[in-house]
Amino acid sequence: MSIDKQDLDPRKAYERALYHGCGFSYEDLSKPKIAIVNSWNEINPGHIHLQKLSQLVKEGVREFGGTPMEFGTIAICDGIANSGNFSKYVLPSREIIAASIESTIKAHGFDGMVMLCSCDKIIPGMLLAAVRCNIPTIFLTGGIMEPKTFHDGPLKGKTFVTCDIKEAIGAYKAGKISKEVFFLIESQTCASPGACNMMGTANTMACIVEVMGLSLPGCATMSAVSQEREELCKETGKIIMSLVEKNIKALDLITHASIENACKVALSFGGSTNMILHMCALSHEIGGCLNHFDFDEFSKAVPLLAKFKPASDFNLTDFHRVGGIGAMMKKLSNYLDLSIINVLGIKMEDYLKTIKIKENKIIRKADNPLSQEGGIAVLKGSLAPEGSIIKQSAIDPKMRNHKGPAKVFECEEEVKDALMSDVIKEGDVLVIRYEGPKGSPGMRELSIPAAILIGMGLGDTVAMITDGRYSGATRGPCIGHVCPEAIEGGPIAIVQEGDIIEIDIDNRKLNLLVSEDEIKNRFKNWKKPEPKIKTGYLNIYRKIVSSAKDGAFLS
Repeated sequence: MSIDKQDLDPRKAYERALYHGCGFSYEDLSKPKIAIVNSWNEINPGHIHLQKLSQLVKEGVREFGGTPMEFGTIAICDGIANSGNFSKYVLPSREIIAASIESTIKAHGFDGMVMLCSCDKIIPGMLLAAVRCNIPTIFLTGGIMEPKTFHDGPLKGKTFVTCDIKEAIGAYKAGKISKEVFFLIESQTCASPGACNMMGTANTMACIVEVMGLSLPGCATMSAVSQEREELCKETGKIIMSLVEKNIKALDLITHASIENACKVALSFGGSTNMILHMCALSHEIGGCLNHFDFDEFSKAVPLLAKFKPASDFNLTDFHRVGGIGAMMKKLSNYLDLSIINVLGIKMEDYLKTIKIKENKIIRKADNPLSQEGGIAVLKGSLAPEGSIIKQSAIDPKMRNHKGPAKVFECEEEVKDALMSDVIKEGDVLVIRYEGPKGSPGMRELSIPAAILIGMGLGDTVAMITDGRYSGATRGPCIGHVCPEAIEGGPIAIVQEGDIIEIDIDNRKLNLLVSEDEIKNRFKNWKKPEPKIKTGYLNIYRKIVSSAKDGAFLS
């Protein structure tokens, strides 16, 4: 292609010259500029392979007439951060990701973008950025880590995924497994790059992206290291060029209807409680007002058709083999708005006609569900006047109604120490406060204490309640997102050791069984603690973050 330099706009000379310094030719700059937004890094297994995938996407973009231009954003690993390396930054990183992409896309004026992403806060951060930029956009989520099946030794015949490592900590502490077995689980479970092979937040959000029509069919549950994914990468590069040509923008796909569809599908497979934070924030970004009480209504309206690790023995690879999100949507189609379009430019109604259901035991039929309600319940009462969240699809039935004495902890570290020190008794209700969005600050994820609890064999006798949050893959009677949070003067702030707490999931109740007068008297003596952090990004975050009820967005 010959470029007549006489026709070039002289006002763009500085821009062209700087792009020449990056290696782009005049011919490159005459084509649509496609941002390849990549969260690749060397410190997170969900992202370690994204550099390779981006090269394949670029091939597709070039083949169909575009110029790919790659830039990066951050991607914290929740699991590494939750092991004690200042996990307060994890949820707030969602806003950094969104702002960094918004700033770069708008400053450089791209014609379209491909979002290469994986993991818990990165996909949501990119969703927020997609709305703000509102240009043609397609997502390529990074895919699933291979499960590890042991073919010999003491674990012969057993299959492990990453959530099993956390529970093994508790099992080892309780003497249920040997040191040899514990090390085998630790050293061999993470068998490949990719998102952790469980229904945590990473895979919940990848599935949500696919339901919303923002990624190609099958993308969410496909292996991270398969030939199938490599082919999908090239196809993604092709489709972004089609979106640019047709001027189909992000807000044509991210709508109130597509958000509601995605929430319902995620509830039908026992998705992460963290999706509430992300989908409420996304709704707010497009002018909506979704809050966690809406999820209770959605959950009452849709049946539970599937459960995955750690709530069942099935993993995400099993899910993909039986049709993944396409099959799930087809079985749930009577509950969805089928008029929404996907990146292929076709309506969900027409797309679902192409899906053939394979009979299987993994995804139930809507008229024969695992449960009549979806995976999440919102509990309200004197301990949580503005609501709290539990993953009801992942608890022992006998813990649906529980009363027990409170053991009170002022932070995550205290409850971790208690669990490892044998001071927790059957029947206890562990209350961990000052871990909310403002109080932590950052709303830490108490996934390791929750998993230790299960691994110790206490998941059917001990409950855990916090104004923080849990891993999307947490199972057991773990209640999070208690609102108002303690730092805001919520009743969780004045719970005392030995108070009886009532959990009643069927009636959606979470009560502190103390008289109203006693609660008022305690508040007279309560003093709001000084902020734990008074410098840096978290100091800014705590001042402007919303309630968890509304998605912990920056207001």
